Amino acid sequence: MISGVVHLYCLTNHQSLITNHSSLILASASPQRKSLLQGLGLSFAVEVSQIHEDAHPESDPVRRARILAQEKALEVSQRFPDAFVIGCDTLVVAADGSLLEKARDAKEAHAMVRKLSGAVSVVHSALCVIAPGGKWHEGISSSKVRFKKLTDAEIDWWISTDLWRDRSGSFQIDGPGQMMIEHLEGDWTGVVGLPVFLLGKLLEEAGYVW
Repeated sequence: MISGVVHLYCLTNHQSLITNHSSLILASASPQRKSLLQGLGLSFAVEVSQIHEDAHPESDPVRRARILAQEKALEVSQRFPDAFVIGCDTLVVAADGSLLEKARDAKEAHAMVRKLSGAVSVVHSALCVIAPGGKWHEGISSSKVRFKKLTDAEIDWWISTDLWRDRSGSFQIDGPGQMMIEHLEGDWTGVVGLPVFLLGKLLEEAGYVW
């Protein structure tokens, strides 16, 4: 059996059955995380966790990111106990200390981007890898992102792209949104949402065979 190869079978109840004991599952619907993982040449399945981020009471950004990554990985791992499961969570903290998660609408996104304009924010990306058998390995990558001073027209342009949707902090660093970023101190992949170096370390600790 080749390590890392995932076999999926569609069932009548719309769930999937993963049969390979070295299967890898990404517990996230994020296309950016999926793209980064594909870039590593790994075979994997995507199984979105049923954890509701907004409902979690933890307010400390680092603890919140860690807990949500753990809960997402655990929820999927309970459904697929023979797989290696990757749980992720990314949070943005503005210069004034406020937590910026996913905007609910364009008005909220506009306010977030205005708050980020001309300032340095901190992006925390937490990972949790749960191995077959239930042991987990977790860590967090934190990066500083400096935004250029944005004009009203630039903010309006960004909101008009709709690329702020489903993004913590309502910005991106892997597409046109890069034009708003003046400087990055840290891990680019962590700001995207899947810190690749940290992931490799955690997968190795978990015993995943590449």
